[in-house]
Amino acid sequence: MLGSGSSGNAVLIECDGSRILIDCGFGTRTLASRLKSISVAPDSIDACVITHDHSDHVKGAQAASKKWGWGLFATHGTAIAAELTGAKVHRFRPGMTIELPRITVESSPTPHDAHESVGFVVTSRSTGARAGVFYDIGHVNRAMAKACESLDILVLESNHDVDMLLNGPYPRWLQTRIACPTGHLSNADSASFARGAMTKDCNHLVLAHLSEVNNTPRVAMAAMRSALAGSKFKGTLTAAKQDAVVGPFTPGKARAEKPLQYALF
Repeated sequence: MLGSGSSGNAVLIECDGSRILIDCGFGTRTLASRLKSISVAPDSIDACVITHDHSDHVKGAQAASKKWGWGLFATHGTAIAAELTGAKVHRFRPGMTIELPRITVESSPTPHDAHESVGFVVTSRSTGARAGVFYDIGHVNRAMAKACESLDILVLESNHDVDMLLNGPYPRWLQTRIACPTGHLSNADSASFARGAMTKDCNHLVLAHLSEVNNTPRVAMAAMRSALAGSKFKGTLTAAKQDAVVGPFTPGKARAEKPLQYALF
């Protein structure tokens, strides 16, 4: 996790030596700095697949693609975003699968106030390991629930604590937008979904897109731990950070690859 929150999002995934980013919501200087901290060259990344057109997920994609030669993949609704004007974008429909040489990226439509937003499940061709990335979702729909079956790693939104949101500084219209079915997933709703979705084979659950105003890592983690108590999940629980790299997160022994070169945070 290179960073996740309202100021920018980017997730680095490596399968059998091939690297992709999910989202590029940081400028090239910030992105290069964070990649350098884990000894990853930006031009070693093959592609960037984008969840939706909001600035904190897409604003650095065009510049990074031009500078480092990445392929860009997005739905039509995302591809017409102002930040991608003039960029060469490989377009796909929500629900379609992107076939890369060593990686399969399955997209699932997600409920968010964006144009054709999606989440992704990335599968390693060599090991079969599966990682799901689902954030900026107002609620869990059937497509997402189906996609999250049998994962090794899940990155899941846990955006806000409901009481902190309602009693916080945001104006009423913004509170309503965040809490609506096409807004952001609360700690409680995230925890409720995770309890049913997690299996004993999932090694890591990473909480993403935490609000810096209406949430804290401690509050989000406590809600999730409470929900997962007594469940099948026996893996690690981690909260992503907005301004720092967190990870790496690797599958269990049955689907593990050779050791990664990343530094451990």
